[in-house]
Amino acid sequence: MTRDVMEYDVIIVGAGPAGLSAAIRLKQLSPDLSVVVLEKGAEVGAHILSGAVLDTSALSRLIPDWAARGAPIRQAVTEDQMLLLGASRHLRIPNMLMPPMMHNDGAFIVSMGEVTAWMAREAEALGVEIFAGMAASELLFDDAGAVQGVVAGEFGLIADPENPAGIPGPHYEPGVALHGKYTMLAEGARGSLSKQVIAHFDLDADCDVPKFGIGLKELWQIDPAQHVPGRVTHVMGWPLGLGTTGGGFIYHAEGGLVSIGLIVDLNYKNPYLDPYLEFQRLKHHPLIAKLLSGGQRIGYGARAVTKGGFQSIPQSAFAGGMLLGCAAGLVNLPRIKGNHNAMQSGIDAAEAAFAAIGAGRAGDRVADYDQTLRTGPVGQDLRPVRNVAPLNGRFGLLGGLALGGFDMWCQTLFKASIFGTLLHGKTDAAATQPASQHRPIDYPKPDGVLSFDRVTNLAYSGTNHDEGQPAHLRLTDPALPLSLNLPIYAEPAQRYCPAGVYEIVTDDNGPRFQINFQNCVHCKTCDIKDPAQNITWVTPQGGDGPTYPGM
Repeated sequence: MTRDVMEYDVIIVGAGPAGLSAAIRLKQLSPDLSVVVLEKGAEVGAHILSGAVLDTSALSRLIPDWAARGAPIRQAVTEDQMLLLGASRHLRIPNMLMPPMMHNDGAFIVSMGEVTAWMAREAEALGVEIFAGMAASELLFDDAGAVQGVVAGEFGLIADPENPAGIPGPHYEPGVALHGKYTMLAEGARGSLSKQVIAHFDLDADCDVPKFGIGLKELWQIDPAQHVPGRVTHVMGWPLGLGTTGGGFIYHAEGGLVSIGLIVDLNYKNPYLDPYLEFQRLKHHPLIAKLLSGGQRIGYGARAVTKGGFQSIPQSAFAGGMLLGCAAGLVNLPRIKGNHNAMQSGIDAAEAAFAAIGAGRAGDRVADYDQTLRTGPVGQDLRPVRNVAPLNGRFGLLGGLALGGFDMWCQTLFKASIFGTLLHGKTDAAATQPASQHRPIDYPKPDGVLSFDRVTNLAYSGTNHDEGQPAHLRLTDPALPLSLNLPIYAEPAQRYCPAGVYEIVTDDNGPRFQINFQNCVHCKTCDIKDPAQNITWVTPQGGDGPTYPGM
């Protein structure tokens, strides 16, 4: 197949905070470098979903005068709350008990979709080329085995029952081969090319297993009488209980907007657990129901969140490229923050690539980046909290809270941990237990006022896929959902998917496994949590997927 070839110095896959920070920094270092950013969303910010309380330390390093340049970062945090919820009551944990790193002094409540759209304009003003609606679907390698670039912009594939990847249709466009000295993968959590490159170069040989949560979020316009601009509230406990870890957030943004969400750690054991319905239950807690009363939900979305921490960072430099941001797993779990580390990684990757290109080592593995990631600002942020996730996994909510807090205080005061570095053990998929060891969970029916069914809420995510294209959710063995997952695990894909993609449909011929890929919000939970590891998420046609304005 003949493709057009475009040559660049640096190719960046993903126009999130990591990718755009790298692009901006490269152009700051050398305006003559040719830099391109590929974004699978229809526009920059369309696929960005984050809480978000932003630590601006990395942005200030990148663009010191960001406020004067009109960055949409205006609502400073004015109040911090940490609440332990029961079914009808709550207990506030005094702020003085929280380690200093957990406080949000100097942070801002933002929409990261709006922030990345502004960063894209800053990048373009420096000469960065940004191609939105251009999904990077394939890695390219040179004769020496280094990553040479990617294929992007393949359109017009149609579904074919004999070929899950599809076949060229009448309007097929083969895409463009983009070649570069370095290819930076900033796809977010569980990116398809990142997953491939980690396996190809065995980048995870010396690190712990990756760990994830699923983050669900709604954006609400609430009664002004209930709105407290700048208030940040984190909650734990109900409805997840003591054995399933995770927590909720409520952020009072400017303009009467509130972001409310729940992160459920994907190491949960009970296959009957439904993260989406747990989130809907959360909103019926009296404290939250009062806040939302009279308000209106205006947005919904979901995405996977990395939570493995310091010990789960893979080698992040490889021949011809680097992993940035959540592709390398750089979220600080107890702070529920990753955007600052994503930006830091982008800056560090840009500086390392610039130095390598200038020294005539273009395409070599840039070990300096890998080292800087661990010893620089990102490592300094992640190392003191490295035991929080393993302690939560071993001891549950209360034990993890107490021991994790103690460990963070030890590292704050003494720069050391009595635990050393704990390991996670099982993957999230392997943590799932047979359904026979658990009881089904009786979830209340959504009331349509505070809580909503999946299909209704999905309309608020702006999700759309061309129905004629091949499904971007691929089964390695199409028989496994019915032969293994249904009898042993009650097919948990029906519940862990926040968008109703997977169904067991029974007709006269018996049960069948149905994939409604048009519903997919690109959270990638199925790629992570499927007990059989039988589902692979790949990029759909460029521009397809959710649209998250203001989220």
